[in-house]
Amino acid sequence: MCGIVGYIGEKDAYPILIKGLKRLEYRGYDSAGIALVDGRLKIYKKKGKVSDLEKFVEGEDVSGSIGIAHTRWATHGEPSDANAHPHTSMKGKFVIIHNGIIENYSRLKKRLEDRGYKFRTDTDTEVLANLIEYIYLKAREGNRKINVAEAVMLAMRKVIGTYGVLVLSEDDPDQIIAARNGSPLVIGIGKNEYFFASDATPIVEYTKSVIYMNDGDFAIVSKKGGFSLKTISNEPVNPAVEKLDIDIAAIEKGGYDHFMLKEIFEQPQAINDTFRGRLSSALDNIVLGGLHSVMDKLVNAKRIIIVGCGTSWHAGLVGEYLIEEYARIPVEVEYGSEFRYRNPILTDEDIVIAISQSGETADTLAAVRLAKERGATVLGICNVVGSSIPRETDAGVYTHAGPEIGVASTKAFTSQVTVLTMLAYLLGYKKGVISQNNFKILLKELNFIPNKITEVLKVNDYILDVARKFIETTNFLYLGRGVLFPVALEGALKLKEISYIHAEGYPAAEMKHGPIALIDENMPVVVIATKDKSYEKIVSNIQEIKARNGIVIAVVTKGDETISSMADYKIEVEEVHESLAPLLTVVPLQLLAYHVAVLRGCNVDQPRNLAKSVTVE
Repeated sequence: MCGIVGYIGEKDAYPILIKGLKRLEYRGYDSAGIALVDGRLKIYKKKGKVSDLEKFVEGEDVSGSIGIAHTRWATHGEPSDANAHPHTSMKGKFVIIHNGIIENYSRLKKRLEDRGYKFRTDTDTEVLANLIEYIYLKAREGNRKINVAEAVMLAMRKVIGTYGVLVLSEDDPDQIIAARNGSPLVIGIGKNEYFFASDATPIVEYTKSVIYMNDGDFAIVSKKGGFSLKTISNEPVNPAVEKLDIDIAAIEKGGYDHFMLKEIFEQPQAINDTFRGRLSSALDNIVLGGLHSVMDKLVNAKRIIIVGCGTSWHAGLVGEYLIEEYARIPVEVEYGSEFRYRNPILTDEDIVIAISQSGETADTLAAVRLAKERGATVLGICNVVGSSIPRETDAGVYTHAGPEIGVASTKAFTSQVTVLTMLAYLLGYKKGVISQNNFKILLKELNFIPNKITEVLKVNDYILDVARKFIETTNFLYLGRGVLFPVALEGALKLKEISYIHAEGYPAAEMKHGPIALIDENMPVVVIATKDKSYEKIVSNIQEIKARNGIVIAVVTKGDETISSMADYKIEVEEVHESLAPLLTVVPLQLLAYHVAVLRGCNVDQPRNLAKSVTVE
């Protein structure tokens, strides 16, 4: 969840590190800090934003061509200057930044306290810094030949938990040590320089050559000795250098006020990129190359389990409806956090599909590992190339949505739903549930979706006008039926994430089983009510709302007259095949949440308490 940046080379490190921290602000954080090497270690850190850190260091000496920097999202200890990273060991020998959680930190801390160590912060990271120092100094006191890197390696072997760490030492100031277990780290390779980051966004403008560290990897980079990669057990590793496929423009706002708005408007292109090369030019076939090795298992599967968190879980619910409808395969959708902590019944005949935008979501990644231990075939649907889930699953599909910087997911959701839709269609066709003629019709409809979303985006100004009516509202209810119920959940999630208004999504038929008690003249109800087989039922639900003076905001099919005559506000979308309605109807809900939040003065790209990539429990 936190952000890591590091640099070692011939340039001034500070500008690179600060710019890198700004690139990582989307991940969510509460403090920032930086450590620089210029003959000595210099550390500056501050609660608040990166801009607060910049003001704090004005007039200070920020020279040096080696440095590490960090944005922290609090796990151990409240946000404060002291708890911000980097952390220094008690005697000042080591400086460290860390993403993740050290699960056995309290036990390690007690042992260190028993040996005279005192702690200045509430963090688990300071424990790690002191553990490294203790091992280093104890060995040298005993005349054991141990260098800085060996001390870090020995310390990491004693750690239980997740970490992505960068370490500096005053005894070997010309090197950076990196280690990873469960928290992502990428190393960028330049000309006589190296970059470190928790994801590729801070380094893409400097190099296209990267190494994605694997769990258990340990890297040593120095000005004198260059680069070496080994395991935490000191076994050499042959690094796989990959090419970044990210355009710098993709991580800039491009004239939009916020990344979230930009990404909402990028959805036609993102969906097109997701099915480009996968829909045949004749629109008579789907090719999901990443699933080729497991396609027979998928076609013959007796059960599919989809795991995800947050928005990805909602995408999985859409997938459940579509796969069961079109492929007639039973599907269960599980929260990654629940799946990992119970004793799920899995066999080698089960298919588990893990969905994650970042590919690093801790609970989903743990679910992947559990499913693999139980013998299931595990697939991934992810957006970030080179992330952990794609590397740990048996097969999978990238969404190709492009970098998503806004914390509240938009284009990642519609891209995930696009992949699940293609999978449902393909499985249904291969199983004979969908005829060849109907298969072609569905693919043709899917191919039109980007253009239809473009039309939906034209109502942006109208949605802004609607949003103005509800900036003082404290509660919202979202209703949908069938495959549109997950859209109601997603719409409610977007509103609560970025505007801090309480919102709940429900299956429309469940309204009368409790939530109807809340409906009065102050309760806005967003109803996703496009024309499908449940249309008459949703009309009845709206009548029940209006009978209790509720305010109805209806998302309807263009030209609808029945619901439009009852609704207080209507948002029209293009007519679409009902299986594809989630891709269209979620867009106005994203825009509604965005405009309400902006009008309320909220930071939509970095909502409070949230992080883009949840890499800790």
